[in-house]
Amino acid sequence: MSVNKDVKRITTHVLQAMKDNNEKIAMLTAYDYSMARILDAAGIDILLVGDSASNVMAGHETTLPITLDQMIYHASSVVRAVKRALIVVDLPFGSYQGNSRIALESTIRIMKESGAHAVKMEGGAEVSESIKRILSAGVPVMGHLGLTPQSIYKFGTYTVRAREEAEAQKLVEDALLLQDLGCFSLVLEKIPAKLAKKVSDALHIPIIGIGAGNDVDGQVLVTHDLLGITKDFQPRFLRRYLNLFDDIKDATKQYITDVRSGDFPNEKEQY
Repeated sequence: MSVNKDVKRITTHVLQAMKDNNEKIAMLTAYDYSMARILDAAGIDILLVGDSASNVMAGHETTLPITLDQMIYHASSVVRAVKRALIVVDLPFGSYQGNSRIALESTIRIMKESGAHAVKMEGGAEVSESIKRILSAGVPVMGHLGLTPQSIYKFGTYTVRAREEAEAQKLVEDALLLQDLGCFSLVLEKIPAKLAKKVSDALHIPIIGIGAGNDVDGQVLVTHDLLGITKDFQPRFLRRYLNLFDDIKDATKQYITDVRSGDFPNEKEQY
């Protein structure tokens, strides 16, 4: 029997029950009211208000420029739309690294001002103090290991992470640490599928993958990529379910044609 079928609201407890029942978890990004409303109505389990808004909503090259205020704006928009999904918000770059007090203050602002349900942060042992402090305030934390986009200038590339033995071993150790600290879930991004399976098998909390194979507890994609709104991004792990870039462009062209020809509005479309 499905755990989440009749659940009115997805919680961290429900996600754990889904893992324990071998039910896959579906997660997507959302940044605005209209899209979040559609995704929630479709039955998505988790909506991530991702710092990927920096890329797909604001047009930046990396996730680094987006601010805490902007993340709260996007999160608030999503919260107003959602009745069922668990809403997780990315702590943006600079709002938690290196200072656990600032991390807690950033988190409290997100929770109080947006009404979201949890936060997500990148990194392992190096952010452990921030995770402890946030958890001590009663806020659920989702971890994120593997490719960590906020560290792009450190790595210099978006290539697959943890291929080498030393990095793979550190990733496993960090995953166990995040679980021990109390994280309710973990995202693994762009790592070898065998390593992701090893982590998922070793941990009792739900593991969500993106470019991490199918032997994890769930998957996440950026909604704009899945729908084909973005055009240039084409990693191996991405499946495009629609091609909205061309569909919207064609509809817009037809609208322009109809306006210029006088076809729109017609007699039925006026008062």
